[in-house]
Amino acid sequence: MKTIYFTLIALFVFQTRIFAQTESKPSITWSGYLETYYVYDFNRPTNHERPSFMYNHNRHNEFNLNLGFIKGTYIAANTRANLALMAGTYAQYNLASEPSLLQHVFEANVGVKLSNKQNLWLDAGIMPSHIGFESAISKDCWTLTRSILAENSPYYESGAKITYINADNRWTLSALALNGWQRIKRPDGNQTLALGTQVQFKPNEKTTLNWSTFIGNDKPSSQKQERYFSNLYGIFQLSSTLGLIAGFDYGLEQKAVASSEYNTWYSPVAILKYTANTKWSGAVRWEYYQDKNGVIIATNTPNGFQTTGYSLNIDYKISDQVLWRVEGKYLESKDAIFSKEGKAVNNNFSLNTSMAIAI
Repeated sequence: MKTIYFTLIALFVFQTRIFAQTESKPSITWSGYLETYYVYDFNRPTNHERPSFMYNHNRHNEFNLNLGFIKGTYIAANTRANLALMAGTYAQYNLASEPSLLQHVFEANVGVKLSNKQNLWLDAGIMPSHIGFESAISKDCWTLTRSILAENSPYYESGAKITYINADNRWTLSALALNGWQRIKRPDGNQTLALGTQVQFKPNEKTTLNWSTFIGNDKPSSQKQERYFSNLYGIFQLSSTLGLIAGFDYGLEQKAVASSEYNTWYSPVAILKYTANTKWSGAVRWEYYQDKNGVIIATNTPNGFQTTGYSLNIDYKISDQVLWRVEGKYLESKDAIFSKEGKAVNNNFSLNTSMAIAI
């Protein structure tokens, strides 16, 4: 396995040297990220695994690594590329269905500029998802843990993307052809590409509005059930100390092959962040996720997944590179979908802390 990783890095460096012969003033930069964490789940799971719909910070009563990666970035006038290899419980759980080698690929893509006059790019490979305001990089998110809607929509995608950014950087427009819903390896028997779009508008420095979509089938073609998904959010800097994120996800999937009836799910979320000074900040989150028919989160209970969540986190910025965070998180469901000491219960409370460094 180590030999394969070193080979990938060597190929990446060799390819950038080839590009450097044809492009003016190319640059190669290296960066890294490392986040360790400890979570105490008061339901005390005996196998140390937290609820199955969580893919980050999901080991109870353990000091562990959520995500660590090393990334190389190549940039030239008309070419760009990224390669990042990772480890951690995020990779272990969120990419469990991918081939073993690809489970450690955080990002691997190459892009070419399609116009000398316009900011128009074509990128292909394994890329961060075009959906949502949260990523697996906790340091970049307002809360320590991810929202339920982020954990259960794509963090990554594999395919090709065309992106246009206008001259004043206010509008970003993207169209994508994808292997599926958070897929590197397409499901066996699936011969159809999925499609995605993204429209982002920044009318000023204090406001970001985003609408992303996904259309596709994530099952074998003989069992095709078309899925339609919309992700809408806004990020607002209300004052020098107060910021707000408001988001809403809505999805539909055919109940059966060629059916005109659909199962639906949706999730609203709101996060309010207060920045006291350059060192201290905090955020509160309210969220709700409803998936009665178990399209995304199956519970095998009468009312399906209907869960409300609350969290409060306090962050301390040790330096420009290092962030320490503490968070309390409470989840309450309509049905008893959680387990505590062998009994089904309808709530879950956890205390979480993490230390992250980005270089």
